[in-house]
Amino acid sequence: MRMTFLTTLLALVLTGSGFTQGESGMSIAEPFKVGTFEIDGTPRVGIVLRDSLVVELDRANLALQKDPRYPKVPPPADMIELIERYEYGLKRRLYEIVNDLVGSGSLDANRPDYVHAVSEIRTLPPILYPGKILNAAVNFYSHVNETGTDEERAEARRQRRENRGVPYLFLKPSRGAVVGNGDPIVIPHGRDRTDWEVELGTVIGRTAKYVSAKDAPNYVFGYTVTLDISDRGGRPPGGNPLRSDWFVGKGHDTFAPQGPWIVPKEFYGDPMEKLRQTLSVGDTTMQEATAGDMIHNLWELVEYGSSIITLFPGDVINNGTSGGTGAGTAVRGEQRFLQPGEEVVATIDGIGTLRMPVVGEEAPTGLTGAALPPVKSYRK
Repeated sequence: MRMTFLTTLLALVLTGSGFTQGESGMSIAEPFKVGTFEIDGTPRVGIVLRDSLVVELDRANLALQKDPRYPKVPPPADMIELIERYEYGLKRRLYEIVNDLVGSGSLDANRPDYVHAVSEIRTLPPILYPGKILNAAVNFYSHVNETGTDEERAEARRQRRENRGVPYLFLKPSRGAVVGNGDPIVIPHGRDRTDWEVELGTVIGRTAKYVSAKDAPNYVFGYTVTLDISDRGGRPPGGNPLRSDWFVGKGHDTFAPQGPWIVPKEFYGDPMEKLRQTLSVGDTTMQEATAGDMIHNLWELVEYGSSIITLFPGDVINNGTSGGTGAGTAVRGEQRFLQPGEEVVATIDGIGTLRMPVVGEEAPTGLTGAALPPVKSYRK
């Protein structure tokens, strides 16, 4: 798609006046993020500016195309289509919309009715819904052996550094587990060991199979904040002799919060240089980590994951979490799990913050006895 005369003129005039250069070579007036929002009862893809304004993409596109100098570009139906088409012409259209709004001053006064305050609309998970979510298990050195003595933890970290092996990835459910900013984390009935883990979500932008770690950044669309909520109660004894159960531990409803939006990679930079992820429960900071604590970097996770299954646009790979989880005793001296009425606040610098209230689930009725039993029925 050729650049219009107006866009070319704006780029030349304003590049030195606050504009930044995008990866495509086209200048952008302000960096943006993208998300999905409920507007008039309907999920809509939006462009997020200044972390406070949401521009309805489809309506902004229609308004822009009233100027005959802009070619017609069909808007994406949802976030996955936006990701699929981003490097094939859609990125330029988003840049044009942002440049037009900023250049005309429409974000500061007399805003169009398709520009909303974030606080006035509901923020949904940015991707409704990822085809698959891959999570890295125990991928931070500070998360290796969080219950041992100081000496035992140090020795466990030393051994892991000497023998990193390959990453450990597990599948997390998508629809049902994925919820957006402000939605409640539901503690399942009878399960009293619900834990938190803040993670960086890497959103895949191109179909990837056997992608090398060296080439992995080229297959990324952007980054989001995620939570890997975990049920540490395990499965009861008896029956099947397998005691490890990742479905029980990771697969409950609401256990995969994502959002509040996605930062396209050109506006974030190299996460292996700048990543800082933190989590608090109430006023207490539980986790704080940088990329330097990671055992396998993001690009190694992409290489490993794509060597097993094809990754598609909109799939999400989570980088793992650091020390400070509720099941660990190293930070607080005792285990500490989520309780109804609390709030989990997870932040990744440069991306955003998830604020998730915690609620308890009502007791189910009419079950026959094959349901997952309460933890206290088999654990003290």
